[in-house]
Amino acid sequence: MADPRTIELTVNGQAVRRAVQPRQHLVDFLREALGLKGSHLGCEHGVCGACTVEVDGRIVRGCLTLAVQADGRSVRTIEGVSQDGDATDLQEAFVRRNALQCGFCTPGMVMAAKELLEHKPDATRDEVRAWMGGNYCRCTGYHAIVDAICETLDARAGRAGTGVVR
Repeated sequence: MADPRTIELTVNGQAVRRAVQPRQHLVDFLREALGLKGSHLGCEHGVCGACTVEVDGRIVRGCLTLAVQADGRSVRTIEGVSQDGDATDLQEAFVRRNALQCGFCTPGMVMAAKELLEHKPDATRDEVRAWMGGNYCRCTGYHAIVDAICETLDARAGRAGTGVVR
């Protein structure tokens, strides 16, 4: 086993300094060392999106990112996004639309959708579907998730849309 390396980063606005194994994944570090359990381990190959977190304002797969790669950076998890209120309207739309069932994929879905809302506020329904294609859900069939995101896009744009047809 390699010698631990000390990293310093900001997680959800809090300065963190910890020793980590060089090969420890960011999502494992967040869950095990910091107790932030919102990001989940799914496929561990970067395919399902359950481990999605923000690093310096951009979403990454926490299972493909090493904790040492976050040294000197700012990380936000679903807990931080929820605490800051950046996605409250989106999270409420997920509830209204029943866009979550077991909840395993939901944190990653919200993180990806939040980035879409920020970078493509005029997205069409097809663009939402394409953007969210990197996040897997076994329960909902995706329609409710897309509806919730489109509803939030409409609300943020001041449209009285239902989120269903775009």
